[in-house]
Amino acid sequence: MVTNMFELHPQLAKDCVEVGDFPLSKVLLLNDSNYPWIILVPRREDIQEIFQLSEEDQRQLLAESSSLSAAMAAQFHADKMNVAALGNRVPQLHIHHIVRFKNDASWPSPVWGAVAAKPYNKTELDDLLGVFRSILGLG
Repeated sequence: MVTNMFELHPQLAKDCVEVGDFPLSKVLLLNDSNYPWIILVPRREDIQEIFQLSEEDQRQLLAESSSLSAAMAAQFHADKMNVAALGNRVPQLHIHHIVRFKNDASWPSPVWGAVAAKPYNKTELDDLLGVFRSILGLG
C-alpha cells in the first residue's frame, strides 16, 4: 500500500488559514483582505505541475477549481475570477482563485506586488471562514 506523505509548504502554512478539505485538495484562505483569495493545494507528495497529477486527479482538480470559482464569483459578485498556478516562489502545486473587482487595489493589473497584503482582523477572518465553509459545504 502506498502512503501519501503530503505536507503543506511552510510558506503556504504561514500565509494562509485552513478552510477545510475537498476530496483532493486542501482549501486555504490567503490572509490578505485586499481580495477574497482561496488557494487549492492537491494533497499529493512532490507535485509541482498539474500535468504531474494522475488523469483522475487532474479531472478532480478541475472540478474542484471550477466549483470553487463559481461559488466565489456568485458570493462576491466578481467582475472577474483570476485562477492561476504559478509556483515560482512556492514550488508545491497550488492554484490561486482570486475574486477581482473593477475597483480593487490593482485592477486591471495582476495582484502580485501591486499592494501590500492586509491581514484580516479576527472578526473579519472568522466571518469570512464561516462564509467560505458554508458556500463550499465544508462547515
